[in-house]
Amino acid sequence: MIEWKQNTVWLALILSLALANGCKEETTQQEKQAVEQTESTEQENLEESSEPIQQTQEEQQSYINTEGKNLKDRITVPKGFTRIPYKKDSFGAFVRKYPLCEEGQPVLLYDGKEKGNQNAHVVVFDMDVTNGDLQQCADSVLRMYAEYFYKQNQYQKMKFHFVNGFSCDFDKWSQGMRVNVNGNDTSWYQGASSDASKETLESYLRTVFSYASTLSLEQESKSIKIEEIKVGDIFIHGGSPGHVVMVVDVCENEKGEKAFLLAQGYMPAQQFHILKNPKHEENPWYYETEVDYPLRTPEYTFDEGSLKRPNYNL
Repeated sequence: MIEWKQNTVWLALILSLALANGCKEETTQQEKQAVEQTESTEQENLEESSEPIQQTQEEQQSYINTEGKNLKDRITVPKGFTRIPYKKDSFGAFVRKYPLCEEGQPVLLYDGKEKGNQNAHVVVFDMDVTNGDLQQCADSVLRMYAEYFYKQNQYQKMKFHFVNGFSCDFDKWSQGMRVNVNGNDTSWYQGASSDASKETLESYLRTVFSYASTLSLEQESKSIKIEEIKVGDIFIHGGSPGHVVMVVDVCENEKGEKAFLLAQGYMPAQQFHILKNPKHEENPWYYETEVDYPLRTPEYTFDEGSLKRPNYNL
């Protein structure tokens, strides 16, 4: 009887060890499969993320040279792109050499206060802002055109229309002529002596800013294709209020695909500033290949057909 019990105990012990070894082998096999599956999944994730990682590294290019004093020296072009060449006395060259404020300068309103939204711009032009809430979006663009014509002594080209269609010519203004506005009726009269000083230019621009707007600017502009884009072109929606931004630089790659920078003034009157691109805020360039409509800028959206070229013979 005792011998049978001992045999039974040994048999139970042997059976228990066998089951344990079987479970251990099964568990080991399951763990091996789990490890292999995890390694496979990690490899797949790495392969799937390899392209975005590469793109992120490319986007790490620095586009701002804090030491640059003008647009050409401050903002670098994307890799693979070169700036479109412009002649020395061209409008494109004039804008590229226009002085900029120090890096980090906030956009200021006409009264010296900071604009509420300081997240829309990358750099501010060191441009005068006319006293009062006058120099808004279209006016900032017109000032850039006017300063170029003034510097080139091309007074005859400085002809900006009022909303009522009246052509206000600086050539006449510099000869002492002034305008009388009575409702929709506007006429010239002799009101000063001949003078083409900068003070006279400022008085001229104050009058233009008072009676011109996106409505008149759009009326004296023609539609163009994105492939034709150059410095001085505008995206515009004429209205009350409307909005306009100006192309201030253009570059291209070996395929001829262009990229461009946009700048704006806004309401209330404020400094002219270069905008970020909402598609990639660290890179301010807008690429021809990624332009779709409506075109979104940080503070305004433009519909298809809004890209135009003013008839100023820049």
